[in-house]
Amino acid sequence: MPKFLIGKKLGMSQIFTDDGNVVPVTVIKVEPHTVVQIKTKEKDHYEAIQVGTGSAKKVSKSAKGHLKEMGNFRFLRESRGVKTRRQGVRATLEASEQPKVGDKFDASVFNPGDIVKVTGMSKGKGFQGVVKRHGFHGGWGSHGHHSVLRHAGSIGQRFPQHTLKGMRMAGRMGHDKVTTRGLAVIKVDAEKGFLAVKGAIPGNNGGLVIIQSQ
Repeated sequence: MPKFLIGKKLGMSQIFTDDGNVVPVTVIKVEPHTVVQIKTKEKDHYEAIQVGTGSAKKVSKSAKGHLKEMGNFRFLRESRGVKTRRQGVRATLEASEQPKVGDKFDASVFNPGDIVKVTGMSKGKGFQGVVKRHGFHGGWGSHGHHSVLRHAGSIGQRFPQHTLKGMRMAGRMGHDKVTTRGLAVIKVDAEKGFLAVKGAIPGNNGGLVIIQSQ
């Protein structure tokens, strides 16, 4: 089965190892997954595995036709394969490991010690100024500069008479798709559906995250 999971971030905790060290971890809730569709180059122009998880009270008619009798899933996501560090290409599964439509899997696809990458939506912080958004130092705090403490200052020169693209200015901050790499799986509880990953991952508590092998 592919090492690809859809989870819900529950929050951070800590785990004590056998040698007495404390490890900060993020706990992720993982419900059972079902393979919904196998996409191929011949039919869909790319290769991917679509999986579904969670339960929805109502789904559209088109979704019912797509899911058939497999269930009403709340989340559908695709995995286009796994990139290996050494080869730099997408890894191919053996014939015996090829998933089929209707196959089920859970958090047990990962083992303690596996290195994963986690993708989620970062926390939205709304419209912010340049000091918080880009780390600007701000203006003078004395000698009559009482109203420019958090101002951006000059944004350019006379030519070319317009603001250059990419200029660091105030604007919307956060709520971006962020991937954190190089995280180690510390603990796996397939029965209760929990996964503990070392370190912090993007997003609010309760947010949707994607866990993939790296």
